[in-house]
Amino acid sequence: MAQPAIAVTRVEQPQHSAFIDLWIAHRIEGGTTPEAAQRLALDGTLRTALGRADITAFLASVEGTPAGYVVLADSTRSLLVDSPCVSIDMLFVLPQYRRTGVARALLTASARYAERLGAEHVASAVPAADRDANRFFARLGFASETVRRITSVATLQRRLSGQRAPRYSFDQVLQRRRDMRARTARAQPPRIAG
Repeated sequence: MAQPAIAVTRVEQPQHSAFIDLWIAHRIEGGTTPEAAQRLALDGTLRTALGRADITAFLASVEGTPAGYVVLADSTRSLLVDSPCVSIDMLFVLPQYRRTGVARALLTASARYAERLGAEHVASAVPAADRDANRFFARLGFASETVRRITSVATLQRRLSGQRAPRYSFDQVLQRRRDMRARTARAQPPRIAG
């Protein structure tokens, strides 16, 4: 069976809507509710980000249908070494187009973009728990360089000071939620039937 025709184009103003639709699908697949993803997409932040000089996005279409995207950021490999690098911030392909060459086409466009910029490296943050993504990138020559960990500022400060987080029983958590809902309900203006 022949591979489908895949076209990759840089995301410009006319492609913003198709990109945003795919971004919403990506967020929903990651566990965001459809309503929250819509709100995040429509507040203007994505369109503003796509207009930044250091951000570039490519959209892949299969026979005219948007199938995936990659978002790239111009950066340096390290803050201390001024070596140009292109970072893959997001790579997403709709489930029905996975294993059809869409991601490879997007990465080909990414490599060409990096080469035009004179970047020596292409970097990608891949979730440690995503085995398929890690295998995919490893097969393409990406090697592990660091493990990036994240925490909230409050947690870091608490741990550095030696304090332990308060522990609550399941019943206490449920009671706290009930109390918060009750406070919220009391703060709402009364509904007028009409």
